[in-house]
Amino acid sequence: MYTKGQEKSRIKITQVTAVPTGAAIASLDQLLVVLPEKVPSAAWRNIPQGNKVQALMRRRSPGNAPAVRTRINNKRQSLLLVGTVAAKGETFDLLSFARKMVAAAASEPGGNLGILVTGFSDDHAERITSHLTTAALASAFNLAEFKTKAKPQRISSIRILGLRDRVDLSRVEAEARGNNLARWLTAMPPNKLDAAEYIAFLRKLSKEYGWRFKKYGVRELESMGAGAFLAVAQGNQDQSAGIVRLQYRPAAATDTPAVSLVGKGIIFDTGGNNLKPFLSMADMHIDMGGSAVAAGTLLAMTELGYPHAVDCWMPITENRIGPGAYKSQDVITAANGKTIEVVHTDAEGRLALADALVFACREKPRLIIDYATLTGACINAITRGYSGVFTNRPDWHPILKKSGRDSGERVWPFPQGKEFLDELESEVADIKQCTPEAGGDHILAATFLNEFVDSDIPWIHVDLSASKRKGGLGAIATDITGFGVSLTMDLVMDKQLPDPPDTR
Repeated sequence: MYTKGQEKSRIKITQVTAVPTGAAIASLDQLLVVLPEKVPSAAWRNIPQGNKVQALMRRRSPGNAPAVRTRINNKRQSLLLVGTVAAKGETFDLLSFARKMVAAAASEPGGNLGILVTGFSDDHAERITSHLTTAALASAFNLAEFKTKAKPQRISSIRILGLRDRVDLSRVEAEARGNNLARWLTAMPPNKLDAAEYIAFLRKLSKEYGWRFKKYGVRELESMGAGAFLAVAQGNQDQSAGIVRLQYRPAAATDTPAVSLVGKGIIFDTGGNNLKPFLSMADMHIDMGGSAVAAGTLLAMTELGYPHAVDCWMPITENRIGPGAYKSQDVITAANGKTIEVVHTDAEGRLALADALVFACREKPRLIIDYATLTGACINAITRGYSGVFTNRPDWHPILKKSGRDSGERVWPFPQGKEFLDELESEVADIKQCTPEAGGDHILAATFLNEFVDSDIPWIHVDLSASKRKGGLGAIATDITGFGVSLTMDLVMDKQLPDPPDTR
């Protein structure tokens, strides 16, 4: 199982400033060299066997990463991989470039990886170095496997060479650990991480990171009126489901959370009585990815010593089929007293989130962010390269888009609001869960969720259409991307939400 100590000790990062010497390179198994598209003549002197590399670069294929693959003439015959990139490129493009460069290095055994970025201004060199480190830390982390023969460790250490000054990588490392946790949890098989195991794991992780832990079990949730979540959970064969609350409280912080993170934790989604076909059900162990992103984000904020209180709410259950499972046309009551007409049992995520959002609002946070693998409609709208975002503060749309660009986890804002409530009007309850028609379900889902959020609390909903993408995304080479950790860190650390700049 994932542990704090195991993750922290996995990769050692060292930095050697100034022009690298033969001794600094001698212990490396692979060396990544990154140059600008127009290489200044002085840069060749900073590269091992610069004249040879310069000659090879004249025959390179444009656009390839790496552009050149050769060997350093030393005892190890270290693999030398050279690539070129635009200094002012978009973050997503730089992270994608970094992923390809690291993947080429990780294709060979031997785990001592060097990174040399030269020919750029100091600021650009540090930025590119940070992105390469991000990709290396992601590549070095093995997701859970249950093979009898363990996968070899491809990257065991990182040595950064050639920068004028040491670069602060604390943010990079914290976000990498958060992303690694999110991917590790999401990839776990559903019989290895069922509701009981997941909740036990969160309890253990809370002890390691000093978080307060509270599980609201089925009986307690019944007394709290959490009928929306319990409707989804009632098809389970036992009462292991629950809503978990994690609390991060740094010294001197008030007990009222500045930020509440809410993540959908559907361990496995059969679709319920509206049973999914096989291809739609095959990967439904990842339907708890929203809760994994919430936990990973909390970990990253803790690692960096975020100075404000944070809550994390995670509704954890399965969506099963069986004689006790909830049905179309059931009428259920959420924790805020709203009655809901069930239309489709495979739209369970919004029900589980509804009660968690109500409970989060009762603590009066200054910002709520929820994460969910919620709708196929969002994938259809913007592909798996972006995730959709919704907010009850439409003036924040430019901030959200910029945060996506700056973090490399790109998002696209969609509308939601009262005008869409007509589609969810019910003849028997306060609101319909969804509509039988397929159009705009991502917008209707967000509109539904907004009915369980206090209007005076700023709220952002992230529909994680980019949570899984074949071949990876940005710096992440695995199909499961852990999308959302870096986006949130940019929002709270760089854009300083929940106190955003005035956009009016």
